[in-house]
Amino acid sequence: MPVAALYDIHGNLPALEAVLAEIQRLEVSEIVIGGDVLPGPMPNETLSCLLSLDIPTRFIYGNGEVAVLEQRAGRCPASVPQQYRPVIEWTAQQLSLADEHVLAAWPKTVEIDIAGLGEVLFCHATPRNENEIFTRLTPEERLSPVLAGLKVSMVVCGHTHMQFDRRIAGVRVVNAGSVGMPFGEPGGDWLLLGPDVEFRHTRYDLAKAAERIARTDYPQAEQFATQNILKPPSEAEMLELFTRVELK
Repeated sequence: MPVAALYDIHGNLPALEAVLAEIQRLEVSEIVIGGDVLPGPMPNETLSCLLSLDIPTRFIYGNGEVAVLEQRAGRCPASVPQQYRPVIEWTAQQLSLADEHVLAAWPKTVEIDIAGLGEVLFCHATPRNENEIFTRLTPEERLSPVLAGLKVSMVVCGHTHMQFDRRIAGVRVVNAGSVGMPFGEPGGDWLLLGPDVEFRHTRYDLAKAAERIARTDYPQAEQFATQNILKPPSEAEMLELFTRVELK
């Protein structure tokens, strides 16, 4: 039975619900949540939904969880640009102490032996760091040192919210894309793994989702509804942006 990989949900509960409804119709043995469940407009509801799943689910943390936990600890997350700090502060305020303990227990990576694919390593950005940026265009010579020495056949990552499939240093590397904030076509992007890699794109009622998000107290609710649900940035636009800050 295949494994589903859901990354970068970012508190977009309507997108998550649509993806999970699709997963329920498939014979999935396990779900991997690849980090950045939050920040986002519906963090409590999203986390509660994931923790109540009746399918075995593993979690890893992303840069979003790291930033929110730093904020809850009273430290200003240095890696977060100034324009996003109100979002981190608001999200941190929504969590309970129990939620904090849940997030703090998530590991950086997990490995699963998947039929047809072999040993698969799940990380958020790269196996060594949850913040590093690379895309399908990043030169291989920059990425080879990051992946050299891994004893796996595949690495599944996220972080940049764009799906891709490439081979680096003898390792197949696939990006799951983003459930809640995809770049490119609106909807929810995720992976079905085993016996091969299937890139999935789930459509849902964008207008209704945008209305739900806009009614929240999230500091950037209207912006999220418009720019991340109804009309996300194009892949070309984001590739150009990420090229300036990718691994050197």
